[in-house]
Amino acid sequence: METQMNSRETTLEALKASMWSTRIAIVYHSGRGHTRRQAEAVKAGVEQVEGAEALLLTVEEAQTCWDDLASADAIIFGTPTRFGNMAAQMRNFLDQTGSLWVKGALVGKVASVFASTGTQHGGQETTITSFHHTLMHQGMIIVGLPYSFAGLTRMDQISGGTPYGATTLASADGSRQPTENELEGARFQGRHVAEIAARLQRGAGERGPALKEMQNPTETIGGTAGQR
Repeated sequence: METQMNSRETTLEALKASMWSTRIAIVYHSGRGHTRRQAEAVKAGVEQVEGAEALLLTVEEAQTCWDDLASADAIIFGTPTRFGNMAAQMRNFLDQTGSLWVKGALVGKVASVFASTGTQHGGQETTITSFHHTLMHQGMIIVGLPYSFAGLTRMDQISGGTPYGATTLASADGSRQPTENELEGARFQGRHVAEIAARLQRGAGERGPALKEMQNPTETIGGTAGQR
């Protein structure tokens, strides 16, 4: 009898933990490893929040995990910068999220972005803010990196970091690695997103599929399929 009760209590505890877990997907593209290091720091920040789980995915892996993205409470995206915009690999991935858009699968979920550039003035802020356009079309709630992260105001060193999201500088040849201040910003962002997502665990706002008259094969399939 005692064994059965202990087993039942263990099962109930496991069920309770699964019901209250906050799932955060981190989707990134990295060419020389800088964005990957940021993504790992973001993951570490997420896991500092009690009950939060982080799923780290490259854009290639994410394209086979649509259900994981739809069931996540938040998605944090990481991309290198290309001429002030996201990398083509990330753009290609986002262009394939039409099936999620049609279902309204991401409406009311938290979204955040971090980035890497080759130079100090390489378009960090424009990359992140232009990324937000797609996230708003998906109906997501955008979260940045607030000034409660003190590292944003440091003036004693060259450092990435914006109120729109964590950033790092790689240099043109990729020789510069993320600094501790930049990685701490990424950890802060991961923790910040997880805390907000936990409060909105069931999502927020009016959810549901797109209107039928707005749907078309291109949006359902993604990319340029069906276009002439």
